[in-house]
Amino acid sequence: MYKLYAHTGWGSALTEAQLAWYGLPFETEEVGNLFRSKAARERLTKINPLAQLPTLVLPDGRIMTESVAITFHFADSAPAGRSLVPASPGAERDAFLRWLVFLVTNIYPTFTIGDDTSRWISGDGPRKELQEAMEAYRERLWRMVEPAASDEGPWFLGARFSALDIYISVMTRWTPKRAWFAANAPKLHAIALRGDTVPELAPVWQRNYAPPAAA
Repeated sequence: MYKLYAHTGWGSALTEAQLAWYGLPFETEEVGNLFRSKAARERLTKINPLAQLPTLVLPDGRIMTESVAITFHFADSAPAGRSLVPASPGAERDAFLRWLVFLVTNIYPTFTIGDDTSRWISGDGPRKELQEAMEAYRERLWRMVEPAASDEGPWFLGARFSALDIYISVMTRWTPKRAWFAANAPKLHAIALRGDTVPELAPVWQRNYAPPAAA
């Protein structure tokens, strides 16, 4: 049994969706808002010194953090035809690796920095300026991702559903949110809407995002 430390709607949903996709047994432990609750941070720090989500306890008790590492951990033992990571060397795997790492190393940190700027600087004016800078930079990054999405299939890589599509389904629910994607990144918006309808993921979306996000 896996144990996922989670907060509804946060980055833990990336891992929760993959657990559901693979049909792995798991339980979630709600940790609360790590920005607002000192007690929540202190509790999670005992498991993950960075006090970040996702934090996953493996069935043997080992701790896994970092969503990309967890993605590859699951893929290593995925049943044939179910892996969310392309295994064969070539253009598809290269695109997958490039853009998954891009999402995590470039876009994700804009939330780490911008969601609670009081952790980094003081003063209402500077904090607001930093938040606005992060939001503008995030939009610029998403515009870089948009043309990389396939024109030849329903998913980011084309015909193949992958972890990239889960990341897009989750991260497009965060600022600047779905309406911005509909207007500025229509391919990513379409992928996100398709991801909302994957049957295996329905319980995850319901738990994290009920009522469903606006299209």
